[in-house]
Amino acid sequence: MSAKTYRDAWGIPHLRADSVLELARAQGRVTARDRAWQLEVERHRAEGTSASFLGPGALSWDRLARRARLADTARRCQAALEAKDPETAAWVRAYVDGVNEGLSETERPTTPATSTPTAATSTPQAAAAPEFTRTGLTPGRWEPWTPLAVWLATHILFAGFPAKLWREHITTHLGPDAVALFATDGPGTAGSNGWLVSGDRTTTGHALIAGDPHRWIEDPGVYQQIHLSCPEFDVVGLAVPGIPGIAHFGHTGTVAWAITNAMSDYQDLYHERLRRTGAGVEALGPDGTWHRAARHTELITVAGEKGTEGETVEVEVIETDRGPVIAGGPEGLDDGTPAALSLRYPPRVTADLGFGALLPLLRSRRVADVDRALDAWAEPVNVVQAADTEGGLLHRVAGRVPVRAETNRLRPVPAWEPGHAWDGWHTPPRAGLTDGVAVMANQRGPATPLGIEFAPPHRADRITELLAGRERWSAGDMPAIHTDTRLGSAAALLDRLTPLTGLTPGAAALRDRLLSWDRHMDADSADAAHYAALRTAVVRRLAAHPVLAPASVPPAYPEVLQPWLALVPRVGHALEHLLRAEDLYGIDRTAVLRAALEEVAARPPAGTWGDTHRLAAWRALPDPTPAPDPTPAPDSTPAVDSTPALDPALTLTPAPGPRLSGDHDCVLCTSPVPGITDLAARGPAARYVWDLADRSGSRWAVPHGASGIPGSPHHQDQQPLWLAGELAPVVTDFDQLTKESDV
Repeated sequence: MSAKTYRDAWGIPHLRADSVLELARAQGRVTARDRAWQLEVERHRAEGTSASFLGPGALSWDRLARRARLADTARRCQAALEAKDPETAAWVRAYVDGVNEGLSETERPTTPATSTPTAATSTPQAAAAPEFTRTGLTPGRWEPWTPLAVWLATHILFAGFPAKLWREHITTHLGPDAVALFATDGPGTAGSNGWLVSGDRTTTGHALIAGDPHRWIEDPGVYQQIHLSCPEFDVVGLAVPGIPGIAHFGHTGTVAWAITNAMSDYQDLYHERLRRTGAGVEALGPDGTWHRAARHTELITVAGEKGTEGETVEVEVIETDRGPVIAGGPEGLDDGTPAALSLRYPPRVTADLGFGALLPLLRSRRVADVDRALDAWAEPVNVVQAADTEGGLLHRVAGRVPVRAETNRLRPVPAWEPGHAWDGWHTPPRAGLTDGVAVMANQRGPATPLGIEFAPPHRADRITELLAGRERWSAGDMPAIHTDTRLGSAAALLDRLTPLTGLTPGAAALRDRLLSWDRHMDADSADAAHYAALRTAVVRRLAAHPVLAPASVPPAYPEVLQPWLALVPRVGHALEHLLRAEDLYGIDRTAVLRAALEEVAARPPAGTWGDTHRLAAWRALPDPTPAPDPTPAPDSTPAVDSTPALDPALTLTPAPGPRLSGDHDCVLCTSPVPGITDLAARGPAARYVWDLADRSGSRWAVPHGASGIPGSPHHQDQQPLWLAGELAPVVTDFDQLTKESDV
């Protein structure tokens, strides 16, 4: 056979083929073998059919997927790819052919599961995976456009367009100045780290690239470690299951690249005025006239809960000249306020998802090749770092951001008013290195002209500080940065404790204890637990204050958009701004802190930070008997919903997992939701170190393992590494691998 599969000691697939197309087919097939259930879930999410087996909880996501026309946009992008880039289109089709072959396999050799890494992975046929048994599903068929739909569904909320609804909401309650007070990264957007160290600052004289993408921690994981080899290229990296190639993090042997979210704003929301006519639906345009809108209906099947009979829900799909209507419809409110909201996003406008960049990335030999490939990148918009073995360095933004009015970037704009059209695309900015290093951590930087809200600078500043502390760095030194737990944002709260007077002895002792704390959020730290408890009490009390409390009632947008409108998480993420503002709408923050301090002193946490700060990985089918949330909710604090405000497409499984160090503003960014829960559903979805001196010196790890199949010896075997901050070696020498099969 012309394609072969090998495995290393961690079950990571290494594929070798005689051609690019054969390799793509092999990648699709091995992904279906290792991640069949994950592929099934992602396909259904992309098509808006996940409620058919996940039940009513997935309906809001399915409505969004249908109304935003994700599958239709993917079909358009695939058709354009066929016409403009037939080589890439054929490559995607080859991958899909491999996926369908892997999903349809009925027999595979298996080996007994062991508790230690082995050279072969135990993988039953796809339909026999336990999740298929529980749901009664059989693996469905992928179409050539399915990978594009999966990519689009994965990233449609990545730019956080619902934040515009929050800005509009908080402005209604507190006025326009409130926008800046709450201007910090919201649900699911930031936390990734990346740093580039030039050869002048390394022990080998060649560059190092290291970091960790921050996403929802899913099981199976969102990144797939893989090695792709054919006569044209030999690349190792982190692939997205369901997508051919290696998009975000790769090493070809002579050049390596990595990304973080640029925090750019490239999607717009429009308030629409719609009306029904005998012929359908019309929308009022900026020219003052009514224009025919596209309209049709679709049916969503919803499985019943606990074996009950489900239902079929009709969804009206409307698209105006701006874009698909994702909320509301022609029936406006009595006062004439528009009740419809349309979304304009680049792939719907251009029929281009940037897949034309993927093959050139794999073929890259130098940073100039990576640079040219990224000119075709569309979304998500990323900050990219790259280095090659000849000393070339690259630090740039990649992606498509429209040029339009500033008001478009801030909040939903009226579709019937002129001045809100798109007018071309921004030129992606570039940046250099400072003292031989470049740090990217979602902070303001090269992408500043393209965004509105960015991550606080704490992670970037801490990484820069740590890198400055040593003249020369090696690949083996990098995990110490990955796992740093210093919490820079703690100062805003702790600085306000110093002048407090009139405290009870217990509260005074707690204040003194926190002021002497080293500010490291270590799992075994009791001081960190006390700080987190105080932070929770402050957040809840601020959110319950009569000035802010009215904003806790969000506007009636679909459930899938509600996480961006939840007050308590917004207060928690913006706490630093709220405490340091010159005035907070007359709120007596000293009184709030004093009451919170007394509250925690009266009921202090019994253990350490890791007792409540635990991993809560998302699974499409949660454990049927989950353990309760271990986060205590003091009786004296306002009642809040115990479910963290998350993307409803990724509903948090409340079963607590392993103890974690870190916090949202630590380099070790394991994000709780302050004021809601200490559980972390988001964190490093992978860690990597790319060594340009010798690719075999590179290291990596993922939160779980290479296999998505429960019971496989490689389903969870990397978790001890991930928890300890250790990394597995990157092996690319086929002589050191074990052949699994011909494809």
